[in-house]
Amino acid sequence: MEEKHRLKMVAPIVITVILVLYYIGFFAGCVLLPIPFGLKLLFGLVPLLLTGVCVFVLVERIREIRSGEEDDLGQY
Repeated sequence: MEEKHRLKMVAPIVITVILVLYYIGFFAGCVLLPIPFGLKLLFGLVPLLLTGVCVFVLVERIREIRSGEEDDLGQY
């Protein structure tokens, strides 16, 4: 892998790690709060789903970078 591709992957990885840590912390906070179980499930499930979406988008972005497809608008 070229150094140029590696440098372009740093920002998406760092942002994803920060967001995932935030969402996991938010989930832990929701679980530890003394609120009814239904609210814990509702407030805790959303951050976990967002974590999955963040990881999926990161994987897609890394694939784009590796394939050399930097500009999505070039497809149209």
